Amino acid sequence: MLKFGKGVVKSRIIIFIAAILLLIPSVLGYLHTRVNYDILSYLPENIETMKGQDILVDEFGTGAFSTFVVDGMSNKEISALKAKIEDVDHVKTVLWYDSVADISIPTDMLPEKMQKVFLSDEGTLMFIMYDTTMSADETMEAVEQIRAISNEQCFLSGMSAVVTDIRDLSDKEVPVYVLLAVILSLVVLSLTMDSFLIPIFFLLSIGMAIIYNLGTNVFMGEISYVTKALSAVLQLGVTMDYSIFLWHSYENQKKIFAEDHKNAMAHAIAQTVTSVVGSSVTTVAGFIALCFMSFTLGMDLGIVMAKGVVFGVIGCVTILPSMILIFDKPLEKTRHKAILPDIGKLSGFVTKRFPVFLLIFAVLLLPAIYGQKNAEVYYDLAGTLPEDLQSFMANQKLDEEFDMNSTHILLADSHMKAKDAQAMLDRIDKVDGVKTAIGIDSVVGPSVPKDMIPQSVREIIEDDKYQMILISSEYKTASDEVNAQIDEINKIVADYDENGMLIGEAPCTKDLITITDTDFKVVSAISIVAIFVIIAMVFRSLVLPIILVAVIEFAIFVNMSIPFYTHTSIPFIASIVIGTIQLGATVDYAILMTNNYKSARAAGMEKKDAVQHAVASSAQSIVVSALSFFASTFGVGIYSNIDMISSLCILMARGALISMVVVIFVLPAMYMVFDKVICATSAGFGVKKKEKKANEIFKSKTDRKSVV
Repeated sequence: MLKFGKGVVKSRIIIFIAAILLLIPSVLGYLHTRVNYDILSYLPENIETMKGQDILVDEFGTGAFSTFVVDGMSNKEISALKAKIEDVDHVKTVLWYDSVADISIPTDMLPEKMQKVFLSDEGTLMFIMYDTTMSADETMEAVEQIRAISNEQCFLSGMSAVVTDIRDLSDKEVPVYVLLAVILSLVVLSLTMDSFLIPIFFLLSIGMAIIYNLGTNVFMGEISYVTKALSAVLQLGVTMDYSIFLWHSYENQKKIFAEDHKNAMAHAIAQTVTSVVGSSVTTVAGFIALCFMSFTLGMDLGIVMAKGVVFGVIGCVTILPSMILIFDKPLEKTRHKAILPDIGKLSGFVTKRFPVFLLIFAVLLLPAIYGQKNAEVYYDLAGTLPEDLQSFMANQKLDEEFDMNSTHILLADSHMKAKDAQAMLDRIDKVDGVKTAIGIDSVVGPSVPKDMIPQSVREIIEDDKYQMILISSEYKTASDEVNAQIDEINKIVADYDENGMLIGEAPCTKDLITITDTDFKVVSAISIVAIFVIIAMVFRSLVLPIILVAVIEFAIFVNMSIPFYTHTSIPFIASIVIGTIQLGATVDYAILMTNNYKSARAAGMEKKDAVQHAVASSAQSIVVSALSFFASTFGVGIYSNIDMISSLCILMARGALISMVVVIFVLPAMYMVFDKVICATSAGFGVKKKEKKANEIFKSKTDRKSVV
């Protein structure tokens, strides 16, 4: 690796220029990467609800729909507004009661079902169908145009409206996320580094790596808005360690090569490559574990973040050393004493009071596991958005005026007998929480031949294979009540049409609940096994992987149990993502301390001295690393108005601090208790014979001197 280091030093100018030039295609790639704002689109394509969505597009040319509440307008004005909406690009059709009856007919003469669906005391309701999918750019553009031609008494709800609001909010907030992460990271680095300029170079080199990562996302086609929002701040927090390690290594090498900074940097790069590559493997393994989720949002985030870690490592051993050498003189002139005190002085206290920390571990373990398993999780993303968003207000209006909180679409056989179809709808109407179920037979009644229905109306809700039935529900998406309702409707449909499909936001969300519950178990197991194997290979030990993983898992349990005891609801993705990221990113703290503990034992130190040495030599680095991770995520968690982003960042920030505390105080206690087992079952922990003999002679001479 020294040869590589010397090559970087020799080519530092070329590397720096190339790094700047590579920003151009990276920025272009970033600008041309589509962002997906629809979480439900990451469900597996082979489940029934997703197949049903495809059928809706293929058979009816309809990929999404919105509900549109209109208050305080006459029927004539509403009809004119409906015509304007129908002229909006990618609006396939607008379904209102004038679609099947003339507006001159008094509303009290309309069929009861039509009154129930389309009319309320305050206003009326329309169903707007789009010819593109729920989160397609064209659909979101149509939503914006509909809002533009509507007045303040019109309220557009549905997932397409929600997705549009998420896009606008996310696009506005993401630059602020990065700015907050940079400012808080600068604060932390200013307190912990010994140069005023080096934090800026850290952020510049990591910033370049982030841009490369975001730019190469163009090859994925698209990324989720969650990935876009989190990737920059996460990459900053996770890879900051590598830059700090290089700087400290460079400082140490300058003591050896005082007059030759280039040679010092070459050796520092060689040391950094060896240490950082090994350290990054566990982090990458944690992110790769997310790729095994059947809910492919995990793969989206996992690939981008694993890629980000790789770019971070490359930038740390190429771009950063080049900048440090190019600007070596200004760096030397801006040196100062680190403000943060040496945390390593706690080592004596930690080893002396280790039974206390073991007791705390034992007392907190079961409550932490219980809290983590029973923390309240939410799946309804729309309900957690800011209340001043148009989609949120529209959903509230729909609930208040029409007692509707979700709408299902039933795709049934179009050749079903009218009598059977009506019987099925009558049974569905009686299901708890169903306000009404309306299909082609319920609109005109089973006694009216379908040939008598206007062709324009029939094309909206029926073709030669399927008929589309709209089911209005009083229950909110992701609630236990709506999930039970969906089960009951599916049972009824199966009695009349074994191929019938119930689709929509609520059925998709119900599948999401089932799928992510399985994903959590799979991803947790894979990440634990992968990191266990890596640690076992690094330390050639069977016991150390158990201890290290157990310590970090304890920190994860504590972190994830806090929402339970504070009565806070967390997003469904948190339980999957946080455990994996916290394990992969913070197990490095434990590995660092274990390496120092191993070196001390191999050098002949006794158990207590070795543990004390491990704490003294590791604590400062662990604190700096944890504070850097905390700084890059905490500000985003406090600022973000998207609860999913806010919750994930708060959990990650808190998780870094909890892991820091646990590694500094609980892990040394584990060394004290299991020292004999560790030394007996791990390679490299025993004292070599020559060293042991030298230590015995040294100790003997010391003892004689003390007697004299």
